[in-house]
Amino acid sequence: MNPHAATLWRGPRWTLALLLACLGMIGPFSIDTYLPAFAGIAQSIGATPVQMQQTLSSYLLGFALMNLFHGALSDSFGRRPVVLFGIGLFTLASVGCALSDSIGALVFWRALQGVSAGAGMVVSRAIIRDMFPPADAQRVMSQVTIYFGVAPAVAPMVGGFIFVYGDWHAIFWLLAVLGLALLLATARWLPETLHGPARQSFNVRNLFRGYAGLLRNRTFVALVFASGVPFNGMFLYVLSAPVWLGDILQLRPTQFFWFFMLSVSGIMAGAWLSGRMAGRIKPRHQIRHGFVIMLATTLINVVLNLTLQPHWAWALLPVAVFSFGWALMVPVVTIMALDQAPERRGMASSVQACVGSLANAGVAGVLAPLVMHSAPALALTSGGMLMVGIVAWLWVKPRLDTGLSAGADQVGVASGR
Repeated sequence: MNPHAATLWRGPRWTLALLLACLGMIGPFSIDTYLPAFAGIAQSIGATPVQMQQTLSSYLLGFALMNLFHGALSDSFGRRPVVLFGIGLFTLASVGCALSDSIGALVFWRALQGVSAGAGMVVSRAIIRDMFPPADAQRVMSQVTIYFGVAPAVAPMVGGFIFVYGDWHAIFWLLAVLGLALLLATARWLPETLHGPARQSFNVRNLFRGYAGLLRNRTFVALVFASGVPFNGMFLYVLSAPVWLGDILQLRPTQFFWFFMLSVSGIMAGAWLSGRMAGRIKPRHQIRHGFVIMLATTLINVVLNLTLQPHWAWALLPVAVFSFGWALMVPVVTIMALDQAPERRGMASSVQACVGSLANAGVAGVLAPLVMHSAPALALTSGGMLMVGIVAWLWVKPRLDTGLSAGADQVGVASGR
């Protein structure tokens, strides 16, 4: 934690959380905004459904790979420069998308969007831990998650409205305008939170020693899997929304917003409750509550999908409750993971985001196309990703309880300084 944190942000804590949430949600907003226009874009530029899927998978792949470096670079050059450069590049890439007239150009600029969009999300996590002790950091992380949850709910409605009353190019012009506004706001208000003596020297050897140390920290890796992989149990439904909502549940595109509204309401409610619980119950108990909610909801979802014909009246609610359980536990697990590498929180945030984003890319590029046409397959696959998180948590929990997380596993991280 920065020893001068109290002087870096004079305003209310929620205003910092709002700014950091805006930095974090530009990535998911740029995913969900153009989903309603998928078919229209394909028809406009003569692309096949497989080629259109590449505009999504290339974004997610670029997002995942560069997430590995955003935080590490911020450990060396500072938080502000990395965020400003990332948002600036995102704005440029959005203009490129708006001007694209072929599938090749659109895939390229979408990949560049993905490379840049994660800077705000990754670095904002490190900023929170720079500024606040654990319990307060959990509260701020929960506030960020609440604001962050607005993006997936609003984005499809905004994108659908623009596409219906304008054209798909205007969606990317909107992203460019939002990127520019966020760039100006960040330049004006975001302080540099990395304490000077905590900066890491920037050279390839030192960088990879840090990564090696983190990857040797089995506790850190397990916490990353426990927080990042279960998210895809919900994200699978988001990626499959055009087929799942339209073909299976027989909803019109103008009705898709009900799914996003319910899911995001679950995220926001879970994040709010997580913040209220901070400092009041043991973090491990809060994590357990989140996993129990997700597991119970998943079992109900699987049974319903195996025994009943899919119908929106019951199919949307389990995803929303699953989202609630995930948001309840993820701020706690995120703080735990960052605290495994107190001298390299930026790098720790990078690795955490990279693992989650690689899982997202795999789901988007491989799993979603395989299972999106079957409601039971969606439910079972979602449950499988939750089980990865549960197994990771069950493995790491005894080590946290006995204090082994601060032992030999930590040495590899510290030696990378």
